[in-house]
Amino acid sequence: MPSVAFYTLGCKVNFYDTEAIWQYFKNEGYDQVDFEQTADVYLINTCHVTNTGDKKSRQMIRRAVRRNPEAIVAVTGCYAQTSPAEILDIPGVDLVIGNQDRDKIMDFIQDIEKTRQPINAVRNIMKTRVFEEMDVPDFAERTRAFLKIQDGCNNFCTFCIIPWSRGLSRSRDPKSIIQQAHQLVGAGYKEIVLTGIHTGGYGDDLEEYRLSDLLWDLDRVDGLERIRISSIEASQIDEKMLDVLNRSTKMCRHLHIPLQAGDDTVLKRMRRKYTTEEFYNKMGLIRQAMPDVGITTDVIVGFPGETDEMFRNGYDLMKAIQFSEMHVFPYSKRTGTPAARMEDQVDEEVKNARVHDLIDLSEQLQLAYAEQFVGKILDVIPEREYKGAPKGGKMQGYSDNYLQLIFNGSSDLEGKLCRVKVTKAGVNECEGELLSVMDHGLKAAAQ
Repeated sequence: MPSVAFYTLGCKVNFYDTEAIWQYFKNEGYDQVDFEQTADVYLINTCHVTNTGDKKSRQMIRRAVRRNPEAIVAVTGCYAQTSPAEILDIPGVDLVIGNQDRDKIMDFIQDIEKTRQPINAVRNIMKTRVFEEMDVPDFAERTRAFLKIQDGCNNFCTFCIIPWSRGLSRSRDPKSIIQQAHQLVGAGYKEIVLTGIHTGGYGDDLEEYRLSDLLWDLDRVDGLERIRISSIEASQIDEKMLDVLNRSTKMCRHLHIPLQAGDDTVLKRMRRKYTTEEFYNKMGLIRQAMPDVGITTDVIVGFPGETDEMFRNGYDLMKAIQFSEMHVFPYSKRTGTPAARMEDQVDEEVKNARVHDLIDLSEQLQLAYAEQFVGKILDVIPEREYKGAPKGGKMQGYSDNYLQLIFNGSSDLEGKLCRVKVTKAGVNECEGELLSVMDHGLKAAAQ
């Protein structure tokens, strides 16, 4: 039986794509082995967000070639899409395929087996207008299924290379999404996470059908308990979207909305399409529509030209918005982007000090958010046994508003909807006690 090994760098979308590519190999009778073992085919799914991503991708490609010089080494993903020649220059690489045409991967592999001639299968992704249909019927995580609904981005923020490696925004056909959702529910999943490169841009390229329409269609899928959106821009939360957040019983009370910077000058230089005031007001409208919602965000610190005052403005804004968690990144130059060519790059020391300030703030905000729920009852879908308890007997999982809860229970609770009372708040995890198990979801899935 031929074997294949995968290595994935980068974001959730890449991990989804790797799972989807594995389905093609599985259907051809391949066995999946660990990347550190000897395999007949190695597939490296690369990341291009930072220069470090490129470097790590090259390291992993070389590692595969060393592991088995006879193997077919295939490279896909964002770095492959933008720099195929650079990758083919690495001795031992057989196939470079970008972020499209991956349904033809088995044909390319067969050609290489016959001829042992390297293939560059990368086409210009900026010309692609069609979503690459790839299904994943099953995930290692038994409780949450990811469903990719969109690819690409039209924003062209000055710090970001992604439109060049993923192309322009393309939406998956709604019928195909709903069909896949039914399959996932049938396979026992209770929660679906909608994912994409610019998920909230879903429908920009469709006639009269937007993300809010898709969410109402998913709301009607029997047996699905929770719908989560992996990320959405503030500007994409319009009246219709606020209505979904307000009335849908399946939408999780958690949204990830990237702020990136809390100062208007910096936002403008980043080419983000909102002001701090617009962002702040939108957060207010979201909380009106969905009380208790946890809002997490991404922030880039030390963007070129960011002064102490601009940083302070951002710090104050984030405190005022009361995010439930912030993912903080120091700005890193991305070759080929406008921001990398800007003068007035911020000193690394300054960047690191600011990153620490914001991480401290994030922890304060996380704790403050969690403390509001002490004594309240939340729905939790346990994902796994909690490793931190010496004798075991505890489970961990996320509530609908994305608090990580640890509570008494055994592994047979995994994937079931549990009612849990929060007893103690913490920064990264909270403690709770199990009140009851809502069994109806399982019966619905089993029918």
